[in-house]
Amino acid sequence: MIYIRKSQERGYADQGWLKTFHTFSFARYYDPRFTGFHSLRVINEDRVAVGKGFGLHPHNDMEIISYVVSGALEHKDSMGSHEIMKAGEVQRISAGKGVLHSEYNGSPDEEVHFLQIWILPDEKHVRPEYTQASFSDIEHDRLVLIASKTARDNSISIHQDADVYVARLKSGKAIEHPVAPGRGVWIQIIEGELSINGKKTVVNGDGAAIEDIAHLTLTASKNTHFLLFDMQ
Repeated sequence: MIYIRKSQERGYADQGWLKTFHTFSFARYYDPRFTGFHSLRVINEDRVAVGKGFGLHPHNDMEIISYVVSGALEHKDSMGSHEIMKAGEVQRISAGKGVLHSEYNGSPDEEVHFLQIWILPDEKHVRPEYTQASFSDIEHDRLVLIASKTARDNSISIHQDADVYVARLKSGKAIEHPVAPGRGVWIQIIEGELSINGKKTVVNGDGAAIEDIAHLTLTASKNTHFLLFDMQ
């Protein structure tokens, strides 16, 4: 089964300083058909204006991943972390027992465009943690693991059996991805156009929910930048 979540069907909010698309139900946007996929709870595509951002606020028992597409994102939290992330960088907050954090545009002259991702943890009330890593110089035409349960292949560890990949696929190139029984795959297109097993096509902002398919062939008809989630 391959189900396409079209970009224009996502929830949308424009607060002036924030323009955001919600793949799944979030805040005031609710669609009972889209409340998550396996352990994936939130994918918000956010664009935040210069000098603006999300003030200090609490979270608990959630794995929160931010992937910066362009611009700079300034992070502060109650654990003492203070970082600025640039394009291609990833942060993970394991909120666990509870954490306060803020996320602001870290550039003086450019909006920040990033994906905010929430994954439900497989263990609650863990000690809060913050991790950051750069994947800005990845090899093209392959899936690069950025987050996983075991932190394998230099990825960031998360408290869930979920593998998160990023890929930059050149036009005309294809990659293969086997899917183990019982697992689901979500593909989120950041930019470009991708064919899935020659049957479905996804473009900018689209998502694809994939289940009961043992092998994926992903072919780009344009230069394509995307995330892939492989989850129990």
